[in-house]
Amino acid sequence: MEAVAVFESWMERISGVVWGPVTLALLLGTGIYLTVGLRFLPWRRLGHALILLWQGRKGGGGGEITPFQALMTALSATIGTGNIAGVATAIALGGPGAVLWMWLTALFGMATKYAEAVLAVRYRERDALGQWVGGPMYYIKNGLGKRWRWLGWLFALFGTVAAFGIGNMVQANSVADALDSTWRVSHGWSGGVLMLLTAAVVLGGIRRIAEVASALVPLMAISYLAAAGSILYLHRHELGDALGTIVFSAFDPRAAAGGVTGGIVWNAVRFGVARGVFSNEAGLGSAPIAHAAARTTDPVRQGLVAMLGTFIDTLVICTLTALVILVSGLWDGGANGAALSTAAFEAGLSGYGAYVVSLGLAVFAFTTILGWSYYGERCAEFLFGVRAILPYRLLWIAAVPLGALGKLTVIWLVADVMNAMMALPNLIALLLLSPVVFRLSLSHAAKR
Repeated sequence: MEAVAVFESWMERISGVVWGPVTLALLLGTGIYLTVGLRFLPWRRLGHALILLWQGRKGGGGGEITPFQALMTALSATIGTGNIAGVATAIALGGPGAVLWMWLTALFGMATKYAEAVLAVRYRERDALGQWVGGPMYYIKNGLGKRWRWLGWLFALFGTVAAFGIGNMVQANSVADALDSTWRVSHGWSGGVLMLLTAAVVLGGIRRIAEVASALVPLMAISYLAAAGSILYLHRHELGDALGTIVFSAFDPRAAAGGVTGGIVWNAVRFGVARGVFSNEAGLGSAPIAHAAARTTDPVRQGLVAMLGTFIDTLVICTLTALVILVSGLWDGGANGAALSTAAFEAGLSGYGAYVVSLGLAVFAFTTILGWSYYGERCAEFLFGVRAILPYRLLWIAAVPLGALGKLTVIWLVADVMNAMMALPNLIALLLLSPVVFRLSLSHAAKR
């Protein structure tokens, strides 16, 4: 037990370093650089991207799934605990001002997600089974050349390990906790049923994952938005004050004056950026793995569809969660995480709010398990070849009940570190390959 405690202590220190100011600045800075280099294309083409998403329900060209399904698969992996518990954590620890920094992270993260998908489609390849595969490890290998293959190998290694934590066991534990707290379903039953449901989907590969994600993600997102929208409508006269609190708290002059409260502004920046990245995963390199499987011949079109993931995830869903928490007046009462979100929704929809949050957490976490199974599988395939696919799927299924039943402090820390380590190779590749993104984008614009 002492060895475990020492290991946990070391992982906490490492996590503090890898998710420190340097990494957060690199994530945000890369987004700013790409946004400026693209001449603010993600912001200018948002409406066109929504049209492409609607048209992308069928898709055309080589690929395994439609552009719409690729986005739903990517969203299935990002919409989850970060949108419900993560937003509450950011507000509780960083104050309402953290929400503004989440918005800024998402606005610039749209360019990052766009660039990731453009490169994923541009440099994807067929594997030994004839399926299209791609992502950071492939655009590092095929875009930067063989001498950079080691960097792609590192990304795949970190992704393979991180997936079991942040994309599997932690999510399974969130499902079990949500069902136990609201409906008194034991963790054992939750883990067993979740394992069977996961097996039924994951063993069918990316096409079945995409089909399930395309059904569940829109349904649950719309249901969650309806519940949050109802609460905000009832508190519509308080929305102005809530928005003002967000902006004022982000640059509170009293907080910037030094002394004991001097760190409040930094906390808003730190937790806003960190929770924003955790929510939409822009820059981590996970989403382009799904977008590489899209049936399309145009990298830019898929990039435009991909950037909607960041917009929907953070600027829509996270914003609604944050506003519900703020209008409830409970944000500074000492509660944190999912407990704070649950209390806020229950205050807004008495008798129903807790069920909305618990059901939302359960379904969103389940879809995250599905989406991340594909990410981890593709990373393992890059390392070991197609022979790793079936063993990886079986290990993935077996890990679900372990996550539901276990105490995951150490697993969470390891996954948190591996998640940050995924971002570094990806960001290096994005910066080095940014001229390719700019050139493809200009060429596409010239053809319009």
